[in-house]
Amino acid sequence: MDFSIAWRQINQMGRDFMALLPNLVFGIVVFVAFLYGARGVRSLVQRFTQHRQSQGLNILLSRLAYVATLILGVLVTVTIVVPSFTPASLISALGVGGVAIGFAFKDIFQNFLAGVLLLLTEPFKLNDQIKYKDFEGTVESIQTRATTIRTYDGRRVVIPNAELFINAVTVNTAYETRRLQYDIGIGYSDDIATARKLMIEAMRGVDGVLADPAPEAIVVDLAGSSVNIRARWWINPPRRADIMDAQDRVLEAIKNQLTAHGIDLPFPTQQILLHDQTEVTDGDRNTQREGWPAGKGDVPQSRAEHQRAERQARQDAPEKPTEKEPAAPAA
Repeated sequence: MDFSIAWRQINQMGRDFMALLPNLVFGIVVFVAFLYGARGVRSLVQRFTQHRQSQGLNILLSRLAYVATLILGVLVTVTIVVPSFTPASLISALGVGGVAIGFAFKDIFQNFLAGVLLLLTEPFKLNDQIKYKDFEGTVESIQTRATTIRTYDGRRVVIPNAELFINAVTVNTAYETRRLQYDIGIGYSDDIATARKLMIEAMRGVDGVLADPAPEAIVVDLAGSSVNIRARWWINPPRRADIMDAQDRVLEAIKNQLTAHGIDLPFPTQQILLHDQTEVTDGDRNTQREGWPAGKGDVPQSRAEHQRAERQARQDAPEKPTEKEPAAPAA
């Protein structure tokens, strides 16, 4: 078997690799230099934009500068390693496969563009507390692909930027103050004006409740077992920990204030009426009342009443005389 052809091919490949090796080593050195240079450019951009109020713009510009420097480094490295490669050939290659690449990376490009717009418009910022659908927490990072939030129970949620850009997002810390509310029920025999006055006094005495806007207490419902009064108060800052702390102290103060002045705090009650649903006409759909209370007029008796009446009628009926047997003839 003749291996000369294969040997010549392997020998030629080895010579080509040795000829390419200096360019390959030099290209790697150049790429590493661009990698460090990209980090330096990112730090430089962050230093120039750190005095701006828009933290999102700072993040966006530094990341774009980093990515642009890396892309330039890759092009220079490929040009060094493969001298026949030119940017024009890259553009022509992208033109051929651009449609396929666009379909393959549609979601990635969509999230990237949404991330850029979120960083520019800043509907929310880092450390803001937001709510999106069933997720609520503190914004940890806004990346070009997704935004990560830390939930209040210590979990991380990664949300694609396109979702946050298209759908509604509640920013709980967008403003410096926030209003809280809670419904409290008092008895129907209690004086509403007195209860409202006591509730407002209790809220004003709680540390952290703002005097302006002033606390309020308004009647919102005449419920089945109570008159519901809604207590409303404002706090600053509006973060989750402050909300829970303020609500704890306000509800404790209101409860103690109302009970100390004899205001009833009733719990829900139910009244159950028991009656006989069985009637003589059970099975007759035209007259059966299905357990509803008897109305005026001719109402069928219940089965118990009918049976009682039958027993009474049997007791009141006179006994019928029994026929006497004929006497036997004398022997």
